Amino acid sequence: MAKPVVAIVGRPNVGKSTLFNKLIGQRLSIVDDTPGVTRDRIYGDCEWEGRKFSLVDTGGIEPSASDVILSQMRAQAQLAIDAADVIILVTDIRSGLVATDADIAAMLLKSGRPVILCVNKCDSVGEPPADFYEFYNLGLGDPVQVSSVHGHGTGDLLDRVVEYLPAEPEGEEDGELIRVAIIGKPNVGKSSLVNRISGENRCIVSDIAGTTRDAIDTEVENAYGRFILIDTAGLRRRNKVDDSIEKYSVIRAQMAIERADVCVIMIDATVGFTDQDSKVAGLAHEAGKGCVIAVNKWDAVEKDGSTMTAYRKKLEEDFSFMSYAPFLFLSAKTGQRIDRLFELIKHVANSNAMRIATGMLNDVLAQATARVQPPTDKGKRLKIYYMTQASTKPPTFVCFVNSAELFHFSYQRYLENRIRETFGLEGTPVRFIIRERGDK
Repeated sequence: MAKPVVAIVGRPNVGKSTLFNKLIGQRLSIVDDTPGVTRDRIYGDCEWEGRKFSLVDTGGIEPSASDVILSQMRAQAQLAIDAADVIILVTDIRSGLVATDADIAAMLLKSGRPVILCVNKCDSVGEPPADFYEFYNLGLGDPVQVSSVHGHGTGDLLDRVVEYLPAEPEGEEDGELIRVAIIGKPNVGKSSLVNRISGENRCIVSDIAGTTRDAIDTEVENAYGRFILIDTAGLRRRNKVDDSIEKYSVIRAQMAIERADVCVIMIDATVGFTDQDSKVAGLAHEAGKGCVIAVNKWDAVEKDGSTMTAYRKKLEEDFSFMSYAPFLFLSAKTGQRIDRLFELIKHVANSNAMRIATGMLNDVLAQATARVQPPTDKGKRLKIYYMTQASTKPPTFVCFVNSAELFHFSYQRYLENRIRETFGLEGTPVRFIIRERGDK
């Protein structure tokens, strides 16, 4: 069973994202003085009085906007309203009651959902200012005065939210969740993929590079299990990132990689491999995440009998630094091979979290060293006494040896390949820690 959903809505620049961050206790949504920074729906977990619920931050609603991005932001906010159990309408005491607030209030009253009116930016403690009382004209009952910056009144606001939440279902079970970050340079189709998988327009899609700014979580359940898909802002070269909001977006994308179990690295099949793809993949590799390389827009490539084989061979050379990652040719537009993507994500997540018993590991080590003798230098031969697994995510192995200097990179790669073959460690980096006998 899904948690109840509480949507935060309002016109631009009333402090919705600041309130969202305050209530969930972390800086998940980008906050800036520029109107229209938040574009998609951003979800966060919130708990109050023992009740857990999902809080949704939305883009500012401008009911009469004709701009393509603004109209999609309005559509995203409408989707949040339709899915919500409770709605918080945020207004601004400093600018007072404006016509847009009244239009949004009328829209919310039609939804039939419980609506809590929050008057934000009441930064002084004590009796509310005289302007506070004009918000009663919206017909939404008693407003709650809040300062999202200082946190004043947030407890009262959450008390009201909990009053309206639906009753808790009994026997709720949380299955194992796999977090999947969808990363890549701008305009490779990351948001289109999330929308195709979720079956709804969860993320704004536009040909304008940089449309997605926040890392957006979408929960999906299918035959392969439960997944949280994290759509991220496209990562472009540092010298091309001049907008301060986009700098936040890049940081959000890197944070999304950190909290993911698996990274789906998306490449545009019509463009091919670029240096930026290599940098994006490098971030996931360095973070030790399971990786799948998804070649999107495969439907737009002219093909003959050998196109995929040739393309795969070229990509294997380009991604030689992460030869463990499987490739998948798909189309977010047509849905081609989306099922296979989940099969791979599940397999890669299992590989990344695999723990191997020390006895089995040392059996593989004995067979590998018998087949290919460890290297020697000036008459001294490398001895590997034993090996054990120190941690998972990624699988990390500690090797106890007589001389760390003799344990050349090439022999480490040989052992890694034997371990991968024996235990099926596909899609995950493998790390080695070398310890000389006597090291503490």
